[in-house]
This record gives sequence, C-alpha cells and structure tokens, in this order.
Amino acid sequence: MRLQENPYPVRLVLRVAGLSSAAWYTQSRVKPEKQRPGPKPLVPDEELLVAIREDLATTHFHSEGHKKVRARHRRMGIRAGRKRYLRLMKANGLLAPNRPKWNGSSRKHDGTIRTEHPNRMWGTDGKQFWTRQDGLCWFFGVIDHCNDEILGWHVSIIGNRFAAMEPVHQAVSKQFGPLGKGIVHNTGLSLRRDHGTQYDSRDFQKEMKFLGLEQSPAFVHSPECNGIIERFNRTLQEQVFDINNFETIEEARRVIGIFIENYNHSWIIERLGYQSPIEFKDQLQNNFLKCA
Repeated sequence: MRLQENPYPVRLVLRVAGLSSAAWYTQSRVKPEKQRPGPKPLVPDEELLVAIREDLATTHFHSEGHKKVRARHRRMGIRAGRKRYLRLMKANGLLAPNRPKWNGSSRKHDGTIRTEHPNRMWGTDGKQFWTRQDGLCWFFGVIDHCNDEILGWHVSIIGNRFAAMEPVHQAVSKQFGPLGKGIVHNTGLSLRRDHGTQYDSRDFQKEMKFLGLEQSPAFVHSPECNGIIERFNRTLQEQVFDINNFETIEEARRVIGIFIENYNHSWIIERLGYQSPIEFKDQLQNNFLKCA
C-alpha cells in the first residue's frame, strides 16, 4: 500500500518530523520548474557571469552599466541578450548605482545641440574640484558636439578668464593649426558656453573675436543648452573626483589627463552606436572617404 493511500501513516510520519499535514499536501502538489522555451543559450549563465566580472575588473572606468559591458562583449564575439546581462548583474550586485534624473529648468531648450559632423559646434565650461594642499581648483574643457571628444582641457588654481581661454586655444590649434587672427573664420564653427564671468569678460570676448570663433551663448539658468559639456562634467565627477582624494593640483592634473585619454579612446557612448568618441570620428571619416 502506498503512503498516500492511508492517511494515518502519513500523519504519524509528519508528527515525528514535526510537520503539518497541510505542508505535506502542498509539497506534493508542487510542479517541477519549467525549462525556458527555445534553444539553450550558447553561453551558460555561469560562464557569462565570469566574463562580466572579468570585463568590470579590467576596464579603465568605474560602475559601468550592463549595456556597455554587453557592447564590449559583442566585439569579443560573446553573444547574449541585454536582459540576461541586466538579470545577472542585478542578481550579483554588479549594476551601476541609480542616478537621479534631471528634470530640467523652467525654460526648455528647443531643437538639438548635437551636430552631424565634427567642428560645427563646441561646448566649453568650468568645474571646481578639491585638493588638500591647494584647496579649490578649476577644470576647464572643450568638447565637440558631434562625437563628445574632449579637444582641450586645462586645470588651474585660479579659474579666471585666461584659464578658460586655454582649452579653447588647445582645441583651435589641434583642429586648425597655429593660432592666428581669423583662423576659425568662415569654418562654420560656433562655441557654446554659459554666462560665467570668465566667458562674459571683455578679454575672453576679444580673444574669440580675434580667432574668428563665433559664440553661441546658452540661455540664462538653462544648463541643458550646454548639455554636452555638462554631461561630460558629470562623468568626470563620477569617474575622477568622487573616487580620488587629491593631495595637490599636479596629482589631479596627472589623473585627469589619464582619464581624458581613456575617455576619448574607450568611453562607450550609447548615442554613438556604443562607440568611443575617437571610434565614431574614425567611422565618419571612413564613410566620407568611401563616398568621395
């Protein structure tokens, strides 16, 4: 006689085991876990998790999300769905921390500030950071609105108009040659900047006029108008300033320089088709040569 056909032996066994009869009948009705439909994945979860951990351990950057990890894996020939990366990284505490969403200012910016080709619009801005010996210092940068490449940057203890000019000079020299009167004139390039005292100063205005660089001031109290460089500044804050305690400005300059080099060549940007700024620019140049 089977155990289920006589309730008394069942109750006796359950009493000895310290279980209720309800627990027995509930357990007896549990169905085996169903297998996921479709073919088995080429890379099992265990192997994919190992590859994810290896990628996060070797990347130049910190707290990257599942989309960037997957994009790098695809270049290596590892194929797996985005939701699998999200599930595995979430279950193992490997996801980047959630960042609060920016709701924007009361004045909305109409249109787009992204360009289809390099050297059509640059963005520039300044940002403060802390060092133990030198106190508050300044970072100034220039970014291309097409591919988010940092074309020039400068750090200084004093964040005046001359410090703000330095990355502009670097960018102009890098893209157009030695500095001279009107060197950027008639190139179609404009410079997006905010209304900081450095940029509204007479000296800065005169220098931009000398170079022939047309300016495109952002709306007052509307940082989204200068959103390309603002987004880079947030990345710089998260990847450099939030995780380093700088002793001197020289130490900061060295670390920032390494980060920007890695950023230009390796930082994956979703809107660029999961390519770095340099990779996207090279692709544009190759496409142009093919069409020429």
